[in-house]
Amino acid sequence: MDDPQLLTPQPAINDRHLMNRTSRGSRSVSILERLGLNRPELRAWAMYDWANSAVITTIVAAVFPIYFASVAAADLAERDATFLFSIITTIGLLIVAVAAPVLGAVADFTAGRKRLLGWFMALGVASVAGMTLIQRGDVALASVLFILANVGVTGSFVFYDSLLPHVARPDEVDRVSTSGYALGYLGGGILLALNLAWITVPGAFGLPSGPDITPEQATLPARLAFLSVAVWWLVFSIPLFRRVPEPPRTIGAGERDRKRPVRAAFQQLRETFRELKEYRQALVMLVAFLIYNDGIGTIIRIATVYGTEIGIDQNTMILAILIVQFVGIPFSFLFGSVAGWIGPKPAILAGLIVYGGITILGYYMTTGTHFLILAGLVGIVQGGTQALSRSLFASMIPLHKSGEFFGFFAVFEKFAGILGPLTFSVAIALTGSSRLSILSLILFFIAGAMILWTVDVEEGRRVARLADSAHGVAGQA
Repeated sequence: MDDPQLLTPQPAINDRHLMNRTSRGSRSVSILERLGLNRPELRAWAMYDWANSAVITTIVAAVFPIYFASVAAADLAERDATFLFSIITTIGLLIVAVAAPVLGAVADFTAGRKRLLGWFMALGVASVAGMTLIQRGDVALASVLFILANVGVTGSFVFYDSLLPHVARPDEVDRVSTSGYALGYLGGGILLALNLAWITVPGAFGLPSGPDITPEQATLPARLAFLSVAVWWLVFSIPLFRRVPEPPRTIGAGERDRKRPVRAAFQQLRETFRELKEYRQALVMLVAFLIYNDGIGTIIRIATVYGTEIGIDQNTMILAILIVQFVGIPFSFLFGSVAGWIGPKPAILAGLIVYGGITILGYYMTTGTHFLILAGLVGIVQGGTQALSRSLFASMIPLHKSGEFFGFFAVFEKFAGILGPLTFSVAIALTGSSRLSILSLILFFIAGAMILWTVDVEEGRRVARLADSAHGVAGQA
């Protein structure tokens, strides 16, 4: 009997293989398009989220806060260590919040976004790498380096966020933004998992272990975690600097002062704020975001220090941060789907209700199991709430001014990191209780939700579409 393969012309086989390859390629392109990462510059932009999220997980949220309380500030009372950590967190964020509006406008005016991002990133990388020098009692060194690391990472966010409207088209912004969050969760989670592995079982990685090691050897795994963050941040930032083009210089109110960019920046800021007031619904949404995102950020930054104070095991707390990262990946996308059914505003409000419950549960928390349950709840709502906030704001601003207004959104996002830690510190000072300080954060979610409730999303979108129509730009869907 003849072999069927021999009866089939060879070109047809090649054509079939070619079609299979084309089909596979189409599927991969389709997936990248659905994620909003179908062009090299979009992937390069999103990779910076992968790079810097290691700072948020290991330095801001997990390993360093525990190291600060148990090693650097070991000679202080536990309450005093928690109070000091919340103070230095506030200082670092306040520096960026004050400087960000001017620096952001200077970056627009001088076409220097990537350059300024690079300088802030370099400051952060050097500060995180310097944390490897911190030993028991080095509370001053730890405080200074943590402040500088916060300045570096949050300062770089200002210019990173401002690049988004320039690399993504208006119809891509939501998807690219969400994918950035998801990649951030994944990248930060992977490195934190590695950090957790060698901190938990250092002997398996050839690191000193056992009861007879010196204090310096005992802290080596954590200090290597800090060094790994610096290397991770630096290496995975390279695609952004290679692939993302620098946006052109903004021509605005300060055009006549091109030799005095700081003065021009202040002029442009006044003009931007004056224009933003014309879009009342977007402005009210920004105020709501400023308040409730402050509560979200404080939970991220204070959770492990608070856990250390009430006696939660260090490895349990790091595992909890890991849970937040990996739970956050699918739920960031799920929140987007839910928003498609019920709208972004109700989805955000639902997330804030969950956060209110988290603060109440945090007040009563006593065991590691409680801490892990709370971590799961945070992972469910954290990324989705923040991503939808950015998307909702985007839907209520004119497309032809999206870059300018997104820069303002970034400034509000940085200011949103100050009041929470400051309130936490004041509550500790007044009540002597970190538990009551945790409970005080519910005020941010209640106030933010009440203000967000008043936002008329359809009116905001209508005004934005009218503005776009007046400028000959296609309105938002």
